[in-house]
Amino acid sequence: MAWHEKILRVDLIKGTCTAEAMNMDWAEQYLGARGLASKYLAEEMDPGADALSPGNVLIFATGPLTGTTAATGGRYVVVTKGALTGAIACSNSGGQWGGELRLAGWDMVVITGKSEKPVYLHIDDDNAELRDADDFIWGKSVWDTEAALKERHGDQRMRIASIGRAGETLNRYACVVNDLDRAAGRSGVGAVMGAKNLKSIAVRGTKGVAVRDPAGFEAAVRAARAKLDPSPDRAGLAKTGTISMLDITQAFGSLPTRNNRDVQFEDADKVGAAAMSATRRTDGSKNLINGKACFSCTIGCGRVSKLDPTHFSAKSGERYKNASGGLEYESAYALAPMVGVDDIEAATFANQVCNEEGMDPISFGATLSAAMELYETGAISDKETDGLKLHFGSAEALVESVKLAGLGKGFGADLGLGAKRLCEKYSQPDFAMVVKGQEFPGYDGRSMQGMALAYATSNRGACHLKADPYGDDFGGGPLEGKAKIVYESQNAVAAVDSAGICLFPMSVWDLNDVAAQVDAACGGSWSAERMAEMGERIWNLERLFNLAAGLTSKDDTLPKRILTEKLKSGTGKGKVAELGKMLPAYYELRGWDNEGVPTTQTLQRLSLT
Repeated sequence: MAWHEKILRVDLIKGTCTAEAMNMDWAEQYLGARGLASKYLAEEMDPGADALSPGNVLIFATGPLTGTTAATGGRYVVVTKGALTGAIACSNSGGQWGGELRLAGWDMVVITGKSEKPVYLHIDDDNAELRDADDFIWGKSVWDTEAALKERHGDQRMRIASIGRAGETLNRYACVVNDLDRAAGRSGVGAVMGAKNLKSIAVRGTKGVAVRDPAGFEAAVRAARAKLDPSPDRAGLAKTGTISMLDITQAFGSLPTRNNRDVQFEDADKVGAAAMSATRRTDGSKNLINGKACFSCTIGCGRVSKLDPTHFSAKSGERYKNASGGLEYESAYALAPMVGVDDIEAATFANQVCNEEGMDPISFGATLSAAMELYETGAISDKETDGLKLHFGSAEALVESVKLAGLGKGFGADLGLGAKRLCEKYSQPDFAMVVKGQEFPGYDGRSMQGMALAYATSNRGACHLKADPYGDDFGGGPLEGKAKIVYESQNAVAAVDSAGICLFPMSVWDLNDVAAQVDAACGGSWSAERMAEMGERIWNLERLFNLAAGLTSKDDTLPKRILTEKLKSGTGKGKVAELGKMLPAYYELRGWDNEGVPTTQTLQRLSLT
């Protein structure tokens, strides 16, 4: 049990929704969520297919702990070939939607083809059907779509995952937003959904989730919570959310600023955790209202904010004056230091629009920062930007740009290309801070060498969530140990992602804690060693997909700036990313040849032949 052993297959060409038994042999090897969905993707599509073509497969998948009482057991993933990268995409989200899909009795939704007209998928326990979205919710924002669906179906407890207008216009970093402000945010999974003419998946579940050994599962959950709940890490996230990381990267000198030309932001104090909690002089209120938690979460790192009603961006509409999902570290970094903006209200507004229209704020901010460098160096002018003055530090440019990108209008269409395609269009590819076409998160790899290797080798492009070199990097660990840390943590993260829980408890848990819960829920003698081996199998499966899609070892690299331009400040002053010294050791640990291809022995050992 724990698995329902049931997937929903949606054929958009035929317009059918069919229940299907889950391949349990695969589940024993890949568990669920990231791992199992990646296996289905690799088996069911040609990796060479265009990401925006009907030949791409779009999968919404949960793990066996999703929907249970396991702490943070509310995660789901969207797996597909990424519209931004052309590589395998696995975008993870929290909120309530994943738990609801499990409560409805489904482990996974596999979507193929393309609908002739816009549709949405309605799931009510065992009943699933495609319904017309044209002249109803197509053309609406995420927020308006959610309101319209709840009104039509008369159910305010329905959980909804949608694309906004960014997804409809095929913005390359469009995301899938659930519960208004939680998102499967990276790699352009929302653009894939838009290309299929699928607007939304609305779910209502009342069936529950059964586990194999209820008493054993309760004991395993309690033991894990006994570690997590009293921990300082949990308390810190509950109090300030992830934005407190901005103070750490600022002090350390790894905060990407003005398109990674700097790594410390002189006005960081105006856009960090303290600024969110400060009382505003204008209206006597605070940007931060309170925190919130996802399904079955005992941490509650989510933020709820309210825009200053006197701020110029509030003139864009009354809806922006309402309480909404607030800044977290990655959105704050991308919408403030990365574009040189010291206005927390402008960043809050931009974050709201990213949620409303379904855009990844990391990719949007990093793309805008590239556009600002293009503008300030003369590669583009007012002619290309339709008069928009794209200067670093301009809150007005940030606010106007996010609105245009969300709708795909004017220069917003160029911004919707993502940094790589934008910079290539204007003959300055080195201005794009990307790996495999995906924009950098909020860590500079010159002062964090482990993160540099993690970015370069990530199967989905630059990512801060597919490895865990943080402690070693911030602690000044030696270069020689980075490859092993990245290799082992990549495997562990893949295993955790496949269980259906969040990564944050792993600051105090290890794979033994996860395995105990999985084993009690599912059976099958799950151990930490088996979880780690499964994670390695998943990583190599993703690698094989990418190789078949046309990626090579040449894509395991970093921007020229990160490899050649020495840092001007911080703990890494004078350094560049020493990828060339780390990558061969990483390949060797992985059991890959010099071209980054898994050897026959590695494939046999991991049952991938």
